[in-house]
Amino acid sequence: MVGDVVGRPGRYFFMEQTPELKQARQIDMVVVNGENAAHGKGLTPLIFDELIKGGADVVTSGNHIWDNSNVLKIIDTEPFLLRPANYPEDTPGKGFCIFPVGRKKVGVVNLSGRTFMPPVDCPFRLGEKIFSFLEKQCDVILVDFHAEATSEKLAFANCFDGRLTAVVGTHTHVQTADEKILPKGTAYITDLGMVGAENSILGMAVEPVIQRFITGRPSKFEVAEGAATYCAVLIDIDDKTNKPVKIERLQLSGTRN
Repeated sequence: MVGDVVGRPGRYFFMEQTPELKQARQIDMVVVNGENAAHGKGLTPLIFDELIKGGADVVTSGNHIWDNSNVLKIIDTEPFLLRPANYPEDTPGKGFCIFPVGRKKVGVVNLSGRTFMPPVDCPFRLGEKIFSFLEKQCDVILVDFHAEATSEKLAFANCFDGRLTAVVGTHTHVQTADEKILPKGTAYITDLGMVGAENSILGMAVEPVIQRFITGRPSKFEVAEGAATYCAVLIDIDDKTNKPVKIERLQLSGTRN
C-alpha cells in the first residue's frame, strides 16, 4: 500500500520503482492513493491510466479527488478507482471494491476522517455496514483511512481490530514510524507518507508555503521538482489464515524528476 502520489515527480518515481518492487519482493497487489497525482491536485483519466500501467491495481483517494473535474469522466466507470465512501449517497463514484488476487478476493475500502476535514458521514458507522458486507464476500479487507488526526486514525483501527486485514492512514504526506500488528491482528500505520519530491513541503515547492505561513495571505502552490521519495508499507498475509504476519515500512529515495 503506497502513500499519496504528488504530481509529476511522484508519478514518475512510482512508475519507475513499483514494477521493480513487485518483481523483487513478489508483491501480489498494489494499492496507491492518487488524489494528488495531477499536478498536486486531483486526478485525470490519463494520469489514472499512468498509475495503472505503472503497477497500481487499486487507486484510492481523499478530499482532493474533486480538485480536477476531469476525474468525473472515469469515476463512475473505473472499477478500481475509489473515493471516500462516506460522502453523500448521490456522490459520483464508489467507496469500496473487490479485487481478485489468484483464488483470493481482496476488499479495498476508502474512508475519510472528520476531524479537521471536510464534513462527511461518520466513518465508524458506515464502516461497520461496509465491513459487515465485505466479510461475507472477501478473504482480505484493506482500508485507506484518509484523515488528518492521528487519534482518529488510531481510534478507527482499534475499533475494527481483528476484523480488518490492514488499516493505513493517508493525507498528511509524512510517513509515521509506528507500523505494527494490533493486538487482535490488524496491520496498521498512522500514515503511509507520500511519493513525491523529497526537498519539498508535502510535495509542494518550499517558498510559497513558507510565505503563506509568514504573511497569512494566499500564495500559489506549485509541485516541487527534484529527487523523489517513495513511501509505502509491504504487508505479508498468511495464505492459509488470511491474517497479516508482518508489516514493513518502505522509504526509497531517487533522482527522477
